[in-house]
Amino acid sequence: MSTQTEVFTRFREIVASGGWDATWKEQLTPWEGLDGREIQPPLRDVIESDRVEWPRQGQALVPGCGRGNDARFIAASLGLKVTGIDISSTAVEAAQQETPHENVSFRVGDFFAPTDEQFDLIYDYTFFVALPPSMRPEWGRQMAKLVKTGGFLITLVFPIDPQVDNGPPFFVRPSHYEEVLGSVWEKVIDEVPAVSATTHIDRERIIVWKRL
Repeated sequence: MSTQTEVFTRFREIVASGGWDATWKEQLTPWEGLDGREIQPPLRDVIESDRVEWPRQGQALVPGCGRGNDARFIAASLGLKVTGIDISSTAVEAAQQETPHENVSFRVGDFFAPTDEQFDLIYDYTFFVALPPSMRPEWGRQMAKLVKTGGFLITLVFPIDPQVDNGPPFFVRPSHYEEVLGSVWEKVIDEVPAVSATTHIDRERIIVWKRL
């Protein structure tokens, strides 16, 4: 059995040589782990809590949607029309083969592509950390464009591990999000989740941002 280090080494080699779609074709998606088909507990808890006045109509976006579990959960819980995008056509095909939801659609797409679309809610889990750090400022600028005034950005910061020089996932700390999002956001929630998946305990933080 391969160790986690060996799996991620192979994963990074495939990303470097063949891109993200190649990892899906090889069925090498280690970020899913043992919990890949489950909703992450921090997302479930924050959406189902009454701590935030979530939008109950409008549009939501899940970039790097993978199999689309999070997109379907957000649609079912909040009644939003959710778009899941991924640069991997194989991932999008996998998402489309899962149990459908009438308010969810999936497509191959580039998060950074120019668009006039805006959203009431965006959820980022393992998308930020998949980007080379040099792209993070552009991520921040694009989030500011995509989220409507008064809308929300949910960031599940993971994995908060010792510093490494390679990736993905690239080294991350909660402050890295704040550095690139700037002053047009207000933190609504910023905490260590009360409940985490087994493989995430002591390795994640959930932050909810409101667009000013």
